Amino acid sequence: MNTLNSVLQPASPSHTAIIIPDGPRVSYREFATEIERVAGLLAGAGVSRQRSVSIVLPNTLEFMSVFLATAQAGAIAAPLNSAYTLDEFKFFMEDAAAQFAIVPPGPHAGRDAATQLGIPVIEASLDGAGRTVLARNGAALTAHRDPAPPSPDDVALFLHTSGTTSRPKGVPLRHANLMASLKNIRDTYALTPDDISLIVMPLFHVHGLLGATLSTLNSGGAIVIPPRFSASAFWPVQKATRSTWYSAVPTIHQVLLQRADEDGAPHESFRFIRSCSSALVPAVFEKLEARFGSPVLEAYGMTEASHQMSSNPLPPGKRLPGSVGAGTGVEIAIFEMDRPGTFTAPGHRGEVVIKGPNVMHGYNNNPKANTESFVNGWFRTGDQGFLDEKKYLTLTGRIKELINRAGEKISPLEVDAVLLQHPAVTEAVCFAVPDEKYGEVVQAAVVLRGNSDEATLRAFCAERLAKFKVPDRIYIADKLPRTATGKIQRRHVSTAFAGSKG
Repeated sequence: MNTLNSVLQPASPSHTAIIIPDGPRVSYREFATEIERVAGLLAGAGVSRQRSVSIVLPNTLEFMSVFLATAQAGAIAAPLNSAYTLDEFKFFMEDAAAQFAIVPPGPHAGRDAATQLGIPVIEASLDGAGRTVLARNGAALTAHRDPAPPSPDDVALFLHTSGTTSRPKGVPLRHANLMASLKNIRDTYALTPDDISLIVMPLFHVHGLLGATLSTLNSGGAIVIPPRFSASAFWPVQKATRSTWYSAVPTIHQVLLQRADEDGAPHESFRFIRSCSSALVPAVFEKLEARFGSPVLEAYGMTEASHQMSSNPLPPGKRLPGSVGAGTGVEIAIFEMDRPGTFTAPGHRGEVVIKGPNVMHGYNNNPKANTESFVNGWFRTGDQGFLDEKKYLTLTGRIKELINRAGEKISPLEVDAVLLQHPAVTEAVCFAVPDEKYGEVVQAAVVLRGNSDEATLRAFCAERLAKFKVPDRIYIADKLPRTATGKIQRRHVSTAFAGSKG
């Protein structure tokens, strides 16, 4: 029971599992049958146990069937962003030692990368009945073989870190890791068969895949999978499907807030709204709750922990703006910054460390990173933060992104939060820039929704921050560079605006 083979837990086989807007509705019985059929086709095509399969498909019904069928066949699912470049595909496929690449029909960089690497390509598409068709060299796969079921210690999912400061590292996650994480998520949000999750995050990332999709299927609920996030379609889809919750990065929440009145968004909407993958500033938290009439629950997750580590609780539990809540089936502690293995007292900042059955066993073929990342059984997250007396965790930034101005350590999250308090600022991110005199200085980039200028914004910051924390420069931009999952990475913003790798 502790593998993805048992991830589907319907209250009734006839209950709806997947809703595709303007497309099919699939019951749990139909979905389970389809997964078993596709798993047999993959095994019949020669997919081997415990070897990776690169899945290059967007958010679709066939992605869900192929992903779970790959796991059921005992292979390792390695989903990739379908928008990657040729070189990116080649890096990730090689690093995962992919045995097959599953791609959509037609020309595609993923297909080209696999071909150049000598990796066999399988095309995946839907037929008129909503069934997944797998084909090689233009011929549909028909050979079927019953695969042996995976064990809890088998690797189920192979992903990469986002590579915030260095080359992305391979993260193999076992079936038992994933099932532990799904239980934690399901329990945190009291998910039931009555819940319907509107999927807005990409399924190639743990946030969308585990945080919102598999967790809902594991509770017997239904998932709604639009082809991509569309702000204009969001509320009509929510109304038509009666979705009860969604999970997203703060960028998506902010877009929905900005358009709320224009789009006729309801003032009472979801059972709850979840935010994860980057910091949700208190000002946005408060506006979300006020405008959409739903409790907003900020959570903390990372790939190495099979996603969720902590979360604010549902009402009547206390939601603490600016905090990512308490550990959810995961032990969380704080190491002293200069003494890994030595714990701090409540309220003192240090490195966030975690321990639990959801945590990976180690990076792929990277003994140096594993030695540095694990201390006495604790995994070092690379995040700085502190725990209060009630074990609520507040993050103060990535350790490698802290700005060191003449020995003063500045949390970029603190500066971001102040800039976002200004009524004209809709997005803000600060970053370090090398400086001959101070070592590093603070600069920032903002997107505006009203009239303002650099001098006004610097003066606003000077009223609310110590002088050394006030950005030396504030760039006014039309948009900020983002990753495929909507994250803003400070090093990319620094390069784009200051021409720095700082």
